[in-house]
Amino acid sequence: MNKTISIYKKLTVILGVILLVIVICFGYKDIPLDTLKEKYANTPSKFIPINGMDVHYRDEGIANDSLPIVLIHGTSASLHTFNAWTEDLKKEHRVIRMDLPAFGLTGPFPNNDYAMQNYVQFIEDFLAALQVNQCILAGNSLGGKIAWSYTLKNPQTVDKLILIDALGYPSEAKSIPLAFKAAKTPIINKALTFITPKFLVKSSIENVYADKTKVTDALVTQYFDLTLRAGNRQALVDRMLQEDHSDSYKNISTIKTPTLILWGKEDLLIPVSNAYTFEKDLVNSTLIILDHVGHVPMEESPKESLEALNAFLENH
Repeated sequence: MNKTISIYKKLTVILGVILLVIVICFGYKDIPLDTLKEKYANTPSKFIPINGMDVHYRDEGIANDSLPIVLIHGTSASLHTFNAWTEDLKKEHRVIRMDLPAFGLTGPFPNNDYAMQNYVQFIEDFLAALQVNQCILAGNSLGGKIAWSYTLKNPQTVDKLILIDALGYPSEAKSIPLAFKAAKTPIINKALTFITPKFLVKSSIENVYADKTKVTDALVTQYFDLTLRAGNRQALVDRMLQEDHSDSYKNISTIKTPTLILWGKEDLLIPVSNAYTFEKDLVNSTLIILDHVGHVPMEESPKESLEALNAFLENH
């Protein structure tokens, strides 16, 4: 009996030491918002109060453009994912992008409600605050689902719709980013809110890129830093645990808005088969598949994806 207790105590000490080492090596405090603003909220950045949040956004390009392009990023990303697109598009358009609640510098929803209808309401309130009555709406991944869901509710507001590797139909991923898996796993997701290894972030970005060599240290640091914005780690867990079991995708076929479906052929998170399903359901759509590109074409291959976007805008 005494021997068993002794072994138990030793194992407890060993586990305690291991946990201490993990916390010391991979435990990170939140980065103060002011510090993040200094680094990631440069001259074009602005903040606007919406529903208890101070929303980070950028409004660039042709100020009197009556049909701005509104860009919505995906899970764990930020408005920075559209940097390359914006540099090109703002020469001839007004371009608006924001950090969605739960991500970037905006931080979490005050009510921790990450249901799709709450995101759609957020976009409604955001566009109303900027007095945007009509726009070209583009979204990647989660942002794509927000975009088509918003269009279903507000068809008169969306002149053109751009779906970039968009969430929508039920499907099974070929590969899921490690951070997403961790956020859904009990116990581990609790630890994720304060233990966040940088390699976890790097691995997750590489997972959605076809060309891993394009995942630079600067890109990993940007994603990592913004993950450490107060509340964002818990918000990711909350969003991942809030499963969407709605069948709203069955209404996609009612959208008549001219739509560009832009997809990376090597997307392992949302298979390219979903692109063809969107094309089948959207009668007024154009499908472009980009070879050797993953889940975030506008970030991984901005030149090729911009060519497709500009061609669509010129012809529709």
